[in-house]
Amino acid sequence: MAGPLHFEPPSALEYFGTLVADDASLPMLEAAASLAQDDHPELDTGSVLADIDALADKLRRRIPADAVPLQRLRWLNRFFFHELGFAGNVNDYYDPANSYLHRVLETRRGIPITLALIYIELATQVGLHARGVSFPGHFLVKLKMPQGEVVIDPFTGQSLSREELDELLQPYKRSRGLTGEFDAPLGLFLQTAPPRDVIARMLRNLKEIHRGAEDWPRLLAVLNRLVLLLPQAWEERRDRGLVLAELGLNGPAAGDLAEYLQNAGEAQDRHAISARLAELRRQGSPRLH
Repeated sequence: MAGPLHFEPPSALEYFGTLVADDASLPMLEAAASLAQDDHPELDTGSVLADIDALADKLRRRIPADAVPLQRLRWLNRFFFHELGFAGNVNDYYDPANSYLHRVLETRRGIPITLALIYIELATQVGLHARGVSFPGHFLVKLKMPQGEVVIDPFTGQSLSREELDELLQPYKRSRGLTGEFDAPLGLFLQTAPPRDVIARMLRNLKEIHRGAEDWPRLLAVLNRLVLLLPQAWEERRDRGLVLAELGLNGPAAGDLAEYLQNAGEAQDRHAISARLAELRRQGSPRLH
């Protein structure tokens, strides 16, 4: 008689892979919540989503059924920024916890992109049309209103005018040579960010934090997600190869660097990466001792 069947639950990375497999059905909020599972493997993303739903339900019960969009927006801002006290974590901006939705819900502190995701979900559940904007250097929220678009800074709660947005954009434009006859219109930088781009931006925030700390195991976990999320972003595969090399995993590192060289065309770092690959192949796998 056959014994009972045993099913292994998916790993955090496998679960993430199922969430981001298809653009048409990518659940942005759930995928964002799942990023914390590398540091908190016991985390139940369903409970994170339920906590946000509970906040939305609390807000929805306060808003009169006949409230117009502008009134709904005022209720939302008062609830999110004043009553709940969500704000930017100015004291510890580069704490990885600022990128974990469940921690942002607990502490009411985060970075623009995580604050924006919670704000957008609440806005949507009270009948507002809100979307994320991958503005250079600072994630924003835009709301489609009968009077026109409103742009909110989720870090401060401030509504930003076109003049203020232009001013925020100037350093980026100057650094890219987008001035004078090459100037780019503001609207180009206020496009809605697709869910895959939002998740990539969150992961790249974590990538920079862990790289700065030379925390190779945590950086590898983030890069595994980026490679899965953006399979054609060959620079992420290159970076994963370099981290694998730091961890002494020469075989997988060589595989990633070889794949990068095969697909990255005439990349500026081609010579340096070729030399690193040759060195890894010479070294081979480290001896066990």
